[in-house]
Amino acid sequence: MSGQSFECGNNWMSAWRTVDVPEIEALSRSVFLRSQKLPARHGFPMHTHPWNQFVYATTGTLMVTIEQARYVITPEQAIWIPTGVRHTTTALSDVEFRNLYVEDLPNLNMPADCSVLAVSTLLRSLILELAEVEQKSDHSEYRDHLDAVILVQMSRLRKLDFFLPWPHSSHLREICEVLYAHPDEPRDITEWASRAGMSARTLSRHFNAETGMSLRVWRHRLRVFRAVELLSAHWRVTDIALELGFSSASAFTYAFRTEMGCSPTEWIAR
Repeated sequence: MSGQSFECGNNWMSAWRTVDVPEIEALSRSVFLRSQKLPARHGFPMHTHPWNQFVYATTGTLMVTIEQARYVITPEQAIWIPTGVRHTTTALSDVEFRNLYVEDLPNLNMPADCSVLAVSTLLRSLILELAEVEQKSDHSEYRDHLDAVILVQMSRLRKLDFFLPWPHSSHLREICEVLYAHPDEPRDITEWASRAGMSARTLSRHFNAETGMSLRVWRHRLRVFRAVELLSAHWRVTDIALELGFSSASAFTYAFRTEMGCSPTEWIAR
């Protein structure tokens, strides 16, 4: 592990640490599993692969950067990165990777561009089973069947528009980083603009240009993403509501239902 820090400005994320990209010369199989734990605020430098990558973590929250696009994903989501696309993956919380590297196979039937995908319960179970098989060094016919079923299930995943874009300019990134760490932060756009040394109108225009949404909408979506993260960590609904700055558990439940189509309790049951 190197001592290099990410270029995040003089803010709370300037202490992020880089982790060496694994040296893999070639894939031993058409579907290659790489398991790894990544501590919070650690990540890989920008890099490419001569194969496709299915970025997925069974626990924790990731931020994936692809050129100027940044996406925050939870264990219910994954990102498909086609061969040769520059990217980096960083951990917003402690994560456990179960990444899949996939050869450019004929009839792969996967998106041609980077895409956020909804990970099904079945695919998650298949990936966990693949990890078990890897530990046993089982390269039998069963492993071949498992690879084939995983590829079919990956091609059936639903593409999502619900992701959290991340701005690329330093002053907007700093705002988002603070809000991620403190989702109950009460400052409005005027106060954030003053801190960034610009007018509220200028801040609003830049934020829309870089994320495709207003700061208000982005903050709402951020809270839902953080809620999913905390629900996954088995927090109580009332405690999550307070952590995210909602006035009550019912207000949080309403906001969550609006975005996710179900209540936090129903989401846990799923």
